[in-house]
Amino acid sequence: MSRALDEGPFFHGTKADLRIGDLLTPGFRSNYRPEVVMNHIYFTALPDGAGLAAELAPSDAAPRVYVVEPTGPFEDDPNVTDKKFPGNPTRSYRSSSPLRVVGEITDWTRLTPEALQAWRERLAAIHADERGEIIN
Repeated sequence: MSRALDEGPFFHGTKADLRIGDLLTPGFRSNYRPEVVMNHIYFTALPDGAGLAAELAPSDAAPRVYVVEPTGPFEDDPNVTDKKFPGNPTRSYRSSSPLRVVGEITDWTRLTPEALQAWRERLAAIHADERGEIIN
């Protein structure tokens, strides 16, 4: 795994209630394909990208965006980098090492209910298409 060329800050979106110092680890079910247990923890350098992930996470809890710090090496997220977007314009990454929560932000852009529904429909269509496989 080669270290990505991004200094952050980095963000992780979730509906979990976390505290500073908590570690986010791989080994949980994918938000996008619940039958898949993830080998990596995902994060981004874009607060609104983390916010989107938080809003799409399953749960009725409030979406939250945490400032995180990688504890080990990380790489570009192959699920969006080059597969969907040449280069890494989404500044999306993944690591098999934990992420440490170092803070929380609240000034990210929330989706409208219509935009959130459109994203959910897009993900459902990808899920129905076998080519929408997650690179785990």
